[in-house]
Amino acid sequence: MSREEAARTGRRGGWMTSSGAGPRGARMRQSHSTGGGSRRAGLRRRRRAERARRLRRTMLAVVCAAGAVGAAALVLTREDPPEVRTPAALRPAPEAASAAPPPPPPPPRSPDPEASRASRGDVPRSGTGRFTASGLSAEKHGSGPARRYRVEVEDGAGVDPDAAAREIDTILADRRGWIRDPRNGFQLTGQGPVDFTVRIATPTTTDRLCEVTTPELVGETNCRAGHTVVVNLKRWQQGSPQFDGPVAEYRALIVNHEVGHEIGRGHEGCPGRGKPAPAMMQQIKGLDGCKANAWPYDDQGRYLSGPAVP
Repeated sequence: MSREEAARTGRRGGWMTSSGAGPRGARMRQSHSTGGGSRRAGLRRRRRAERARRLRRTMLAVVCAAGAVGAAALVLTREDPPEVRTPAALRPAPEAASAAPPPPPPPPRSPDPEASRASRGDVPRSGTGRFTASGLSAEKHGSGPARRYRVEVEDGAGVDPDAAAREIDTILADRRGWIRDPRNGFQLTGQGPVDFTVRIATPTTTDRLCEVTTPELVGETNCRAGHTVVVNLKRWQQGSPQFDGPVAEYRALIVNHEVGHEIGRGHEGCPGRGKPAPAMMQQIKGLDGCKANAWPYDDQGRYLSGPAVP
């Protein structure tokens, strides 16, 4: 109730009173009425203040909650960047989960002697018939007078003349060879006159130089023709089926056997079963119970002889 309404009510009360209180009674009623309205107004203000406080608390809670949600969103944004989709064409192909393991490699094969012998290289059947000499020279070997020799290789044989000359020089310098006899000496030379020549020739050329006519020896044998030692390229490269040893050892047998003829030695036979075959034995024709051997002398300097063969 407003103050104007209270005043009007008081005046009406004064006009209508029968006690004759007049204006004084009106003032008392006005004072009483004004005190009750103040209490009600204060109550309303307190209620409004309380509602305002509740509203502020609610708003504060909403603001705090919104801030927490924003902070969480910021953390999630920083920790979990948006997924970048890769085009299918650039994605690596998935590995097969059930791919079978590769089969184990096959075990290594044991070397086959015959296959090894055949794998020593194909030998040309014939060549040009012309020879290229090595230009190498070496020191004299042995205490006897030096027999000078030269090494030549047929063109097209596939053998380097210098490599062949070095190998033959090593054979003739071995103490199991002919220099064990103090009467013998040898010297490789690449120029000047020589006492004999060692030629490595294709099988066809060997047959021609050696005048081979025996059917089983055509294309197979070596020889000495005059003062020329003719080494069959096939035997030099592949060895002999009758010789149980490395090719390098069989080369020593060829050189020692044919140079033995050059210094005057003849053929010899097997001295007995199980004994070393003499270097002057024709071992390509068979061993007759002897053991294959490439050297004229053993390590103790004993000559490995056999019965003479006409």
